[in-house]
Amino acid sequence: MIKKRIDIMRNCCLILFSFVMLLCLPVVNLQAQETITAQVFAEVIPALTATEISQLNFGRFSPETQGGAVLVTPEGSRSVTGTVALSGGTHNPGSFYITGEGGAAFSIMLPTGPAILTNTNNSKTMQVINWVSSPSQGIGVGLLTQGSQEVKVGATLIVGSMEDNPVGNYTGTYAITFGYN
Repeated sequence: MIKKRIDIMRNCCLILFSFVMLLCLPVVNLQAQETITAQVFAEVIPALTATEISQLNFGRFSPETQGGAVLVTPEGSRSVTGTVALSGGTHNPGSFYITGEGGAAFSIMLPTGPAILTNTNNSKTMQVINWVSSPSQGIGVGLLTQGSQEVKVGATLIVGSMEDNPVGNYTGTYAITFGYN
């Protein structure tokens, strides 16, 4: 009988010891954790800005009998097709001054469709198409060396006959998008 009681007490002690060990395990795990304060960093750079320096100007010309096209390149040269005859006057590519973070790359997105020029005296119109730029349009094509870059834009003006495009000044607008990469 005594032996039986000793066995029962031994089993109770073993169960109690096991229970205490189970209670101690989470405490051991908690003691193995550590919290650290880490650093985080961000830098704000200047906003990208674009300023129009000069307007895209196809200059003075006459459509003559059938019309054609006037082309202005980003480098500033002008040429014609069809019966268009050039005259004196100023012509030049559009020019933009881009500023932002020095050394940052930027993209140029030219118009995807035509711009419409309207005669200021009547409702006659001409279309501007085939947009080109220097540097070329695309993603990451420009670099803001010293925080700035000049972008020049050329295009093709479609000219109708003298009846389609009578004498007068034609004006319109177009949109170019510049963005950081």
